[in-house]
Amino acid sequence: MEKKQKNRIESDSMGEVSVPEWAYWGAQTQRAIHNFQFSDKRIPEPMIRALAYIKKHAAYCNARFGLVDDKLAKTIARVCDEILAGNWDRHFPIDVFQTGSGTSWNMNINEVIANRGNEILGSPKGTRNPIHPNDHVNRGQSSNDVIPTAVHIANRIELPRLHDALEELAKMFSVKEKEYASCMKLGRTHLQDAVPMTFGQELSAFRTQIEKVDIHIQSCYSRLEELAIGGTAVGTGINTHPQFRYEVAKGIANETDIPFRSADNLFEVIAMRDAQVALMGALNTLAGTLMKIVNDLRLLASGPRAALGEVILPSLQPGSSIMPGKVNPVIPEAIIQAAAYVHGKVLSVTIAGQQGPLQLNMMHPLIAYETLTSIDLLTRVCHSLAKNCVKDLKADEQRMKYWIDWSLALVTPLALKIGYDKAAQLAYSAYKQKKHIKEILKKETNFTDREIEDILNPEHMIDKK
Repeated sequence: MEKKQKNRIESDSMGEVSVPEWAYWGAQTQRAIHNFQFSDKRIPEPMIRALAYIKKHAAYCNARFGLVDDKLAKTIARVCDEILAGNWDRHFPIDVFQTGSGTSWNMNINEVIANRGNEILGSPKGTRNPIHPNDHVNRGQSSNDVIPTAVHIANRIELPRLHDALEELAKMFSVKEKEYASCMKLGRTHLQDAVPMTFGQELSAFRTQIEKVDIHIQSCYSRLEELAIGGTAVGTGINTHPQFRYEVAKGIANETDIPFRSADNLFEVIAMRDAQVALMGALNTLAGTLMKIVNDLRLLASGPRAALGEVILPSLQPGSSIMPGKVNPVIPEAIIQAAAYVHGKVLSVTIAGQQGPLQLNMMHPLIAYETLTSIDLLTRVCHSLAKNCVKDLKADEQRMKYWIDWSLALVTPLALKIGYDKAAQLAYSAYKQKKHIKEILKKETNFTDREIEDILNPEHMIDKK
């Protein structure tokens, strides 16, 4: 027989609320749990950590300014360290789809810190004494500056993980680029045969794409390092110490070793989420880059006998429940879906970024969720592409040579010797007769065998730099 859950009674400005006895959250969080039951999406862990950094350094600053008792401030900071260690993640239960300012998330952490802090100081949960969630934990703050600050902090702290994954992927492509620097293959444009290139050159394009998008994403760092904290409700800084904004930013910067700073214009950084829209633009570029690369790998590996079959991808699992021996490009296909998913998240944040009527954006929780889950997903995707696909891919050099030998694009250098029209006529003749271009040249021109071999040598058609 199930034990009946024990509850306690907490109160806020609207009256009494029944809260589970074990929970560190309080009345306002419980109301939000009741009001927002739309999905299984909850606050991302990086947001919890970011909020803990804010509350910790706000408490220290308020103590230095003589606004919060030193003992209470140290207790608040102690609880924040527990939250940073991941001890109380289950006590953040509110749905992402909630009030657009994220007030419920802010009050959630205020109540958890107050209740846990009071417990440490010997008072029962729910007493709001000696630590009060608003008067002490939230002193000098508003949800309107706390949540935008947390979004910036969480985004910025998480992005180096993505950088590491991109760096790993670029290095893996670089290894393969060098391995196949002399491996000749056919280029293709419009999905039609084009002039020869090396497989290393093809891979170099992928490497460069990754390196460039990494730089693009890093260009977002500085803007994310601007913090709204200290602007309180609309940016004026009402009800807070004039140095609060600078000191909190400095404390967070020192602890995280990231150059966070108070924003030049607090009104802008509270009302606008342009930094997140810009970030998602960069992540959108990455998603598109990954989509292009893995689609190319799928095409190059297609067949393997009845299509291109130039690249051999690692065999990771059976590809069919009915066709024995079939192996599918599972990593590229998974990444294609992940990239499409991120493209959708980009649209969500683009729309959300527009929803800032007058002095406050009204879609902070969604923006936080979409940006952080996008960063996390793309980080995992890039690690997987590097380790489970690129690392062990191989070129089928015999197959590559086969396609070069059959290609009509080999006549391209011939146009310089006999003119475009004559070269095109010979290419068409080879196509119509289903013969190699070499056979046609020997039959229909006066070039010697040695001249033909020299003209059609694919190695003479590439830039070897």
